[in-house]
Formats: sequence, structure tokens, C-alpha cells
Amino acid sequence: MEWNEVVNGIPLIFVVMGLVELAKVFGANGKLLTGISVGIGLALGMLYQISLGVPVDFAGWFGAAVYGLALGITASGVYSAIRNAANPGQG
Repeated sequence: MEWNEVVNGIPLIFVVMGLVELAKVFGANGKLLTGISVGIGLALGMLYQISLGVPVDFAGWFGAAVYGLALGITASGVYSAIRNAANPGQG
């Protein structure tokens, strides 16, 4: 799996991270942000996979779902790593 998936010049992982930041502005925090990240990643990842071609069998749909989950989990992990690097000792 490569993480260079770009939609109109914008990497999907950055879109997930940006939308999670938007959720934070509306008051989401803590574990809820992780759930939001996974949910947004799942939705955008599946939509991206469908845009490449609608899956025709269970394996295709399962692969699209796993891709979306991985996108959300990775975005959450990248965000946490950046936050911890910027604020050492506050993790």
C-alpha cells in the first residue's frame, strides 16, 4: 500500500487530518478525535477506492474498507506523532 494517493493534487491523508482538526474546532477531543479520524478515513478511503472502480465482489469491498480504515488510523497516528514531537513530555 502506498500513501501517495492524491485527489486533484491533495493527498488524502492530509484531507483526513484537516477534517479532524475541523472537528476539534467544534469541540471534539480525546478519544472521540481518534474515532472521527477512523470514520473519516473509512469514508474517504472507500470513496477513493470506488472512484477507481466499483468493487464487484466481497474481496473488493473488503479491500476498500480495510484501505479506508488504514487511512484513518494512519492519519491519527501521524497527527499524534507530530503533536508529541512538537510538545515533548506532554504526550
